[in-house]
Amino acid sequence: MQGLLEGKVAVITGAGSGVGRAAVRLWAEHGAKIIAADINLATAEESVALAGAQQGQVKAVQCNVADPDSVEAAVQLAVETFGRLDVIYNNAGITVNPVPGVGLRKLVELPHDDMRRVEEVNINGVIFGCQSAIRQFDRQGANGQGEGGVIVNTASVAGMIGYGGVLYGATKGAVVQLTRSLAIEVAEKNIRVNAVCPAGMLTHYSGMDPDSPNRDVILASMGKAHPLGRSIDPADTAGAAMFLASDLASNITGVNLPVDGGLTAGRKVGG
Repeated sequence: MQGLLEGKVAVITGAGSGVGRAAVRLWAEHGAKIIAADINLATAEESVALAGAQQGQVKAVQCNVADPDSVEAAVQLAVETFGRLDVIYNNAGITVNPVPGVGLRKLVELPHDDMRRVEEVNINGVIFGCQSAIRQFDRQGANGQGEGGVIVNTASVAGMIGYGGVLYGATKGAVVQLTRSLAIEVAEKNIRVNAVCPAGMLTHYSGMDPDSPNRDVILASMGKAHPLGRSIDPADTAGAAMFLASDLASNITGVNLPVDGGLTAGRKVGG
């Protein structure tokens, strides 16, 4: 099915790699006009180039989601370029890199500066994106009578169950609850708020290298944690987010959708 986002204008943060890059490519194929926002402008521009024939409707911009003025500028660029805003996908997220050869750092080992940066990006970055989008939706006449808008956040299964680093899980848990609470607050304006919650993916997150020579081994190891037996591809998450952004989900709000191969459903008992 093509054209799920035909004519819709979207801002995608963290657009330079991983899920963000997959979303730029997939959403453009489905007709969206996109501001591809990333703190690294060069990688955002690479994502635009990978959009291929859809490049004319995708524009890159440098954006630091931890800076509310930077987020507001990305939203206004969408309006100036394409005339309005229909969707914001608050996808950007980071974590504290693990210790090479050891693994995830324990909470008591986390440097304060690193903790602050993760919190600023993963929590405040989502909040700032929501605020800017809601202000723009209001300017466009969000009133519950047809006008409105869509907010999609990238949370994580780490925000739903104990999985991965403690600080990262705490920040993603904040996104999960923000998604629920904000959905209620803005429902009367016909603004929908949902999140996708991916499990293990091979992206640049946490210092991993998607081009690693051990790629197949890493993917197989991740897949063992999921009942379906395979790791999550960034395109899986981008596709779930696209569904939530589309009119197919027009009566869905306040949902945190796991994209996890069955991980949060439970575990198989016996053989």
